[in-house]
Amino acid sequence: MIFRFHTVAYLQQIWWFEVDGEVTFPFPADIYTLSFRLHLGRFTKRLGRRVCNYEHTHGWDIKPVKFELSTSDGQQASCQYCLDECEIDDTYGNHKRGYWIDYKVGEFIVSGSEPTTQVRFSMKQIDCTHSKGGLCVDSVFIIPSDLRERKRKCILK
Repeated sequence: MIFRFHTVAYLQQIWWFEVDGEVTFPFPADIYTLSFRLHLGRFTKRLGRRVCNYEHTHGWDIKPVKFELSTSDGQQASCQYCLDECEIDDTYGNHKRGYWIDYKVGEFIVSGSEPTTQVRFSMKQIDCTHSKGGLCVDSVFIIPSDLRERKRKCILK
């Protein structure tokens, strides 16, 4: 299940950041992974090519963003990520900027005994000591965990 926003949200300059939502759905029995899809920088077109502008990207390396999920039957998961880490992200020497990245929040189990499961999710960076900017929020994914692993193995081959 993908919850894609009709418009990609671009945050140019903010002090307080919070995205949250909830969904109630009759999930089949399985283990599910919830993740947010984010991007640092703003896409523009120049001479017919898509380029990324980082002019307003700042503040995401100072404090981590907190991600959380909870379900109607009491399951919870949370994690934190600095979205603009300076460390090199891959073998080609690229950083996280300029790429859509899935930030895994956690997993939850649906046993199938309930007709529907309510899932609440959020991402927050509530620290008003510094401004932040240059973040695109595209979607939230809820997919079976084994499908996520199979997809990753196909990419690595």
